[in-house]
Amino acid sequence: MMRALVISGGGSKGAFAGGVAQYLIDEKNNKYDLFLGTSTGSLMVSHLALGKLYELKAIYTTINQRKIFSNNPFVVRTVHGEKVVSVNHLNTVWNFINGRRTFGESKNLRKLIKKYITENYYDRIKKSDKDVVVTVSNLTNNVVEYKALKECSYLDFCDWIWASCNYVPFMSLLRKDGCEYADGGFGALVPIREAILRGATEVDVIILETEVSQVNRMPSKNPFSLITTTVQFMMDQIERHNVTIGKLQATHDNVKLNLYYTPTVLTTNSLVFNKKLMAKWWEYGFRYAKKQEELKSNKLKDK
Repeated sequence: MMRALVISGGGSKGAFAGGVAQYLIDEKNNKYDLFLGTSTGSLMVSHLALGKLYELKAIYTTINQRKIFSNNPFVVRTVHGEKVVSVNHLNTVWNFINGRRTFGESKNLRKLIKKYITENYYDRIKKSDKDVVVTVSNLTNNVVEYKALKECSYLDFCDWIWASCNYVPFMSLLRKDGCEYADGGFGALVPIREAILRGATEVDVIILETEVSQVNRMPSKNPFSLITTTVQFMMDQIERHNVTIGKLQATHDNVKLNLYYTPTVLTTNSLVFNKKLMAKWWEYGFRYAKKQEELKSNKLKDK
């Protein structure tokens, strides 16, 4: 028997995934052999493999825009009590003047990864019987790649985590080994099939979207917001496609799937990192997972 935990991409919504994972690991005592993450999921899997839930929670509930962006392409304003996100024209123009290919830069995130996923953590996982894998999109070769910690050097693995999180064109583009790499979610937002192909016989999947679409987006106001809307639309389609393919693979290989969706829309812009909201989402994820397990138990008793 091999059990895997898969965490999808979702930016700041990763805080919800953290709450779900805390319940599954700390309360339900699930033991995982494989941890597989995309984008924000890739940031979490190393800590989860080591059981460092409270340290991970501290990271996700104190994060803000400055810790992610070295050049933030967004301006977040409060209008009538609501958060309104718009383009930071000065920062994006500055990026273009400096010959960069993206609207913003996320070099602070790279520093954050090295600070919290230490070489000691890397060594401990490498010596353990657990596999930690992150998803990246190779834009040059037009393929999705899966980078296993045990097959990488420490600094390379930090690069792959960073690449997996870089939601271009709003964040940095990684150039490595003659190729350009970006967010793993552009190809495999929910890598269920990869977990099964790696031998998993039961997979817990945390999907940072609602099971049924609940969003009607506002009309685009400028080319920048149109790009945001278009990319998010494509990511939504990729998520649904990944889940469908994962379910088919699970049926074919007789693998048990346990899916945990967000029950409500947490945010319409997951690149905005609000530590107060993320602290609430973490607790929300924990309570949601607990409720789901109680519902399952009640159904089994009724049978």
